[in-house]
Amino acid sequence: MSDLVTGDAVVLGLRPARLPSRGVAFVLDLIVYFVGYQVINIGLIFAIGSLDSAAFAAVTVGSFLLFMVGAPIAVETLSHGRSLGKLAFGLRVVRDDGGPIRFRHALVRGAMGAVELLGTSGIVACIASLVSERGRRLGDVFAGTLVVRERVPGARVVPVPPPPPGLAGRFTGLDLSGVPDPLWLAIRQYLTRMGQLDQQVGAAMAVRLADDLVARTGTPPPPGVPAAAYLAAVVHERQSRDAARMFGGGPVAYGAPGPVAPAAPVVPAAPAAPVVAREPRSGGFAPPG
Repeated sequence: MSDLVTGDAVVLGLRPARLPSRGVAFVLDLIVYFVGYQVINIGLIFAIGSLDSAAFAAVTVGSFLLFMVGAPIAVETLSHGRSLGKLAFGLRVVRDDGGPIRFRHALVRGAMGAVELLGTSGIVACIASLVSERGRRLGDVFAGTLVVRERVPGARVVPVPPPPPGLAGRFTGLDLSGVPDPLWLAIRQYLTRMGQLDQQVGAAMAVRLADDLVARTGTPPPPGVPAAAYLAAVVHERQSRDAARMFGGGPVAYGAPGPVAPAAPVVPAAPAAPVVAREPRSGGFAPPG
């Protein structure tokens, strides 16, 4: 089983979970949810035994949906992709770019899981997982997620280089809500591999990615900031917001209003990257040449 490799031949250091481990983890989760459902169902028999058959059937169906559909969505949202079965087998649900999932990802996975897992006894999910190169079921495809193995011997995740000290915390007011996950993934790939690229090719790629990021955020870059340093600083800001949500460091919103802090001349102690773009021209980054 090889590491997760993107279309740009960049190794993310994450290994997709395959059908056997995912299947066993799902069975363990199913047993836990089913036992909880049966306990609640027994309690309902004594609590609402005086109701007519139609009302009793409605309550029973509601409790079934609550435990077999709603509970998995709540667990994956609160645990950021780790259910009891996945935790036992070292698995986790992540976004396509490797970041933690949110409620909308868990909701799509849970809604599709009710059809392809419960509705078809897992047959559709098994077929989709076997056909998919990354072992994804339909819920993962529609949600933009991937189940990966966390406990992998010798697995090494290449960290994103930190921004220059002068840029850290400069983008706390930047609106990142319009930046799609594929662009984040492309930026992270570039930052982790820019030392292996030809200087001219890397410079052109940094400028292109920085201009795309500026177009998505709607805020011009600070004057005099190199393209690679700008990318590293914005990625660092997004990682800080993800960490704040995951570990309860305070409510931080991707779409936090407000302009970027006024730019001051930045002179890094050391180059943030071997790629340096020219001075920005008309609010963007000048192409290398």
